[in-house]
Amino acid sequence: MTIYIGNLNYRVTKEDIQEVFAEYGSVKNVVLPMDRETGRMRGFAFVEMNEDDQEDKAITELDGAEWMGRQLRVNKARPKEDRPRESFGGGRRDFNRSGV
Repeated sequence: MTIYIGNLNYRVTKEDIQEVFAEYGSVKNVVLPMDRETGRMRGFAFVEMNEDDQEDKAITELDGAEWMGRQLRVNKARPKEDRPRESFGGGRRDFNRSGV
């Protein structure tokens, strides 16, 4: 399972998140997505822990908690959905030569 942490302060680091979640068990991975255009943090993160019961306890105790001036949203991450890719042109169009 992966944990979603939302409404994060934009100054938070992976190390900050690692430290908070380490209080609940062994942290396997922390992902802190960055905006491609600005290079700034996007305000949310994902955490994986070694044991499901540790993840459940972290979710229960941290959801709604205030940290770094923000009220956290902590829950199980939803699986990434298979979304159709949007097309922005460039494909072949079949028009007849009369323009109709």
